[in-house]
Order: sequence, then structure tokens, then C-alpha cells
Amino acid sequence: MNSTTSPEPTGPLLVRVRAVMPALAPAEQRVANAVLADPGGVAAMTISELAEVASTSETTVIRFCKQIGVPGYPQLRLQLAAQSATESLRPEVGGDIEPGDSLADVVSKVAFADERAVRETAQQIDVDALAKVVDAVVKAPRVDLYGFAASSFVALDLQQKLHRIRRVAFAWSDVHIALTSAALLGEGDVAIGISHTGTTVEVVEALEEAAKHGATTVAVTNFPRSPLARTADLVLTTAARETTYRSGAMASRIAQLTVIDCLFIGVAQQVLPDARKALEETASAVRGHRLKGSE
Repeated sequence: MNSTTSPEPTGPLLVRVRAVMPALAPAEQRVANAVLADPGGVAAMTISELAEVASTSETTVIRFCKQIGVPGYPQLRLQLAAQSATESLRPEVGGDIEPGDSLADVVSKVAFADERAVRETAQQIDVDALAKVVDAVVKAPRVDLYGFAASSFVALDLQQKLHRIRRVAFAWSDVHIALTSAALLGEGDVAIGISHTGTTVEVVEALEEAAKHGATTVAVTNFPRSPLARTADLVLTTAARETTYRSGAMASRIAQLTVIDCLFIGVAQQVLPDARKALEETASAVRGHRLKGSE
């Protein structure tokens, strides 16, 4: 059965702010933008000053605090101060990619965005939810994976990994095939939908179809209050930021692969003897297609 409520955002404060941003009311989004733009500065503001900066009321600021799991404004200031202090100790590689950046700058900024996406994803992942997904996949007669555009490559990666340890999995990136496959799932099967925004219509439709037939549904998304998350029984969240030139979209792929790798290793651990044998057999099957002396 599908979830009736979205999971609460977890992890560091600024990760939670970005995770809930699309679901916030416009006035609350202005508060969020002010916090993200200058966390250290907001930590030094009174609630009245923040409300003025965000062109809203003190009541809205309090509502914003509740939305990100903070009891009140004093606690928000303390958490912002603590996170700002932590971030100041970590070298920052200058923000968005600019048109005039050198290729060396581009390399540094892309590497930094990818590293940050992996780190923040690991910090906020719900390990209890991950354990439930691992258990469901281990027991599943069949796993369907739905991903479109960039997310289709992530779905294919998980399909290949699961196949190599003898798990029956299929990745679909055509909506018609995804829907017809979902219609054939049943109790015990698992359907995993992958979408950074959680608003990809085709992924939501496929997961809804799978749910109708009793499959356990899983969402992998950056936004825990997105339509995809609300559709799923279990939600695994990433923590990637969008930036200029969609380097955030590249980072989102890295973040999704981090979640997928954790899921795969968790499954492999549960079926370790068979997984080890299957990996050895599959490695042996392709060994003849490597150049001699390359191993």
C-alpha cells in the first residue's frame, strides 16, 4: 500500500532546506532562499530581521522552521551557526561554473559538486528505509526499475548489478513497456522509480501501476515531499544541488548511483555465498573478451 504521508527530511540543516523547498509555500520559499544564500548571516539575525529580509511575517518564519524539523527560531539560529562553523573549515571550490572559467576551474568545480553530492547523500540517507528496501529486493521474485532520461542510466546500472548476483531485474525507459511490465507485477515483487525531481510523470505512473497490483514500491528522489515520494511505500533520498550548466544534474546522477551502490551491496551481503559464486562465473564468462596481459 502506498504511503499516506511523505517522509520527513533528514540530514544536515541546509540539506533539509533544499529537500523541502519545492513543497514550501511562496513566502516560506523566500525564507528558505534567505537561509541558503547566507546561513551565517541569518544565524546572527533576529526573527524580525529575517522576516523583513524575506518580505514576510514572523509567523511564516516559524512555519518554515517547523517544515524543516526545527522546533523554533532560536534552534534554527543555533543550527545555522553550527553548520556555518563546520562549513568554514572545509575548503570551498567556488560555486557555479561560469562562462569564463578555465578548463582547470571546470574540473575543480565539477569534482567538488560530485564529492559534495556523495557526502551529503550519505549524511542524510535513511538507513532504516534502506534496510527495508534491501530486504524486499532480496525476497522479490522480480524487480522492475523505472528511469527516464538521465535516470535511465542509473536504472540500467542497478539492473546490471542485480543480474550479476542472480537477481531478476528489468530496467525500463519506455513508458509503454514500463506500464505493461508494472501491470504484470504482484505481491512480493518490487518496483523502483528513479527521478531527481520526483515529478517525472512517466515514473510516477509506472510506480502507481505497480502499486495497484500489490508490488512493493520504492522511490529514489532528491525531494521527500515530491509526487513520486508520496506514491511510494519506501523512499530513498539523495542530496544533490542544481547549478549552472546543469552540473547539479550531473551531481544528481552521482548521488543516485551512491544510493544504488548502497542498495546493491546490502543485497549482495544478504545472499553472499550465491553472490560471490555468481560474480566469479560472470567474470569468467567475459574474461576472453579482454586483451591478453591486461589483467
